[in-house]
Amino acid sequence: MSSMKYGSVQEEETLWLPFLKKSLEQKHANYNEEIRMLRTPFTSPGYHTTIKEAEYVHPIRESLDYALVILDCGEKQYEDRAIEIVRNILSLQDQQPDSPTFGIWSWYWEEPLAKMSPPDWNWADFIGKRLLQVLIRHGNRLPADLQQLTSQAICNSCEAIIKRNVGPDYTNISIMGAFVTLIAGEWLENRSYFDYGMERLKRLYDYSMQTGAFLEYNSPAYSTVAILELSALVTYSQTEEAKRLANELLDATWLMVAEHFHPLLKQWSGPHARSYNTLLAPSHLSFLQMACRGEISFMRDEHFVYGMDWYVQGVVCPRHLYGLFTNIGVRELRQDLPPYHEFRTRTAYTYMTPEFSLGTFNHNVMWNQCRNLLGYVHTGDEEHSYIQLRVLHDGYDFCTAVYTSQQEQASVLYGIQFALDGGDTHVNLDPIHGRMTASDLRIRIEIGSSGKVPAWKQIGEDTFQTLLGKTMLSVKALYGAMDGFSKFRWEIVEDGSIMGLDYILYEGDPAEIDFHAMEEALFLFALTLSEPSDCSGIGTAVTSSEHAVQASLETPEQAVTLTLTKKPAERVVLFHS
Repeated sequence: MSSMKYGSVQEEETLWLPFLKKSLEQKHANYNEEIRMLRTPFTSPGYHTTIKEAEYVHPIRESLDYALVILDCGEKQYEDRAIEIVRNILSLQDQQPDSPTFGIWSWYWEEPLAKMSPPDWNWADFIGKRLLQVLIRHGNRLPADLQQLTSQAICNSCEAIIKRNVGPDYTNISIMGAFVTLIAGEWLENRSYFDYGMERLKRLYDYSMQTGAFLEYNSPAYSTVAILELSALVTYSQTEEAKRLANELLDATWLMVAEHFHPLLKQWSGPHARSYNTLLAPSHLSFLQMACRGEISFMRDEHFVYGMDWYVQGVVCPRHLYGLFTNIGVRELRQDLPPYHEFRTRTAYTYMTPEFSLGTFNHNVMWNQCRNLLGYVHTGDEEHSYIQLRVLHDGYDFCTAVYTSQQEQASVLYGIQFALDGGDTHVNLDPIHGRMTASDLRIRIEIGSSGKVPAWKQIGEDTFQTLLGKTMLSVKALYGAMDGFSKFRWEIVEDGSIMGLDYILYEGDPAEIDFHAMEEALFLFALTLSEPSDCSGIGTAVTSSEHAVQASLETPEQAVTLTLTKKPAERVVLFHS
């Protein structure tokens, strides 16, 4: 089967071949001839893998990317290496139909599926997509038996994807699974895979276009993935309906990205539903520069890095959005997210000026991938700081903490409550059921700076201020109570370029904390960004009743109010009480 769209995209993207070859050249030295995979430094998100310490590992996904790029670049001297990598990776798939992990791979050669906790079913999607592209772009260069083995492995991936059947709320995997099944259905002439892929794409479209946004809203990591996957669908599919749905989703995604990009700060304004780096990584700026065909400069040329999985995906930013990437005045954005069983009414709000941006969700959990209150501030020539709210249990972001806020332009009123059905370090993988042991529990306003570390100044008992460039950041504690714990206090913690303004809830010997036994566990704060001349403080009022606390915040525009219940409860209750 051939594709007119794929052929034209391949021709258009030859301009990126020199950059792809440069990325490839840096990988050759890390190839392990004996294992027949690429070696990379070990990093861990803290879940799925049970590997705790290792200098290097041999990842399956990155190794397959390496093989595909060798073939894309026509590197004849390494072609046998690429074929051996593909053959090796196929052998690492669980190919036993009666196995509970049939159709998927582990992350690393060092760690078989049986040792993962739990195995990552996303690898059916990630690896299946890459194998499809090997087959479509280079199938005629594979030995006949390897073509057959690759086709079978893709079918196994499709079976795993269909069995798992993720919903449209898991945005990037919903798209990627639609790509694998729909394109496999077309290229391998399997009607059941094609029908499933089309139905899955339609479900995603219907769900997301209720509000015009993905549930994984404004995520630098996953918006990029979504653009890649949707662009690939348009590029590789033969089906006009699939192309139409993917193109409409692409238009909505590109608009969201462009509206949130701050041209002067070169940052992706919050809030972020999921994020791995608070400051925008060079790879994301490179992606935007590539998508704009190099016509907009997002970074110095020596910092541009072409991603190994970007080639021949058909990624193009609509030209009419270029102005949002180059000009900044005042922007005020408000976006409802699609309903979810816990977050039925989640809304994102962003306020941007030439000097700063500030964004919040109205409610969310405090997972380390969530940026629920996030600001970026210009602090000098090519210097900037970020402002991020965190809740830390023994130094790591605490998922049982629930965040709620109201924002009006540069002013935010926010509260922290605690769920009885939350997790510790992960939303779902390590539930604590409302009980835990802690040596340290704190609420932090974290500032990370590319230049000089700012200095906090205490104003009265409960207010702190710091000057970030031409912008004054003020933070005020309004209310705090947690049964069995008292004497809450502020502490300033500095670690290199990062400074934390910490509100200490508990610090000491390991203590049992049982939120089920508490009638009250609630903390309320106010945060504002303003002109340095406005040092008058934050005008607030607090009223406490038997079961709830109401706080109000005076802003130049209008008063903001927030009412929260005192008693810990399940997440869905806290979000909608």
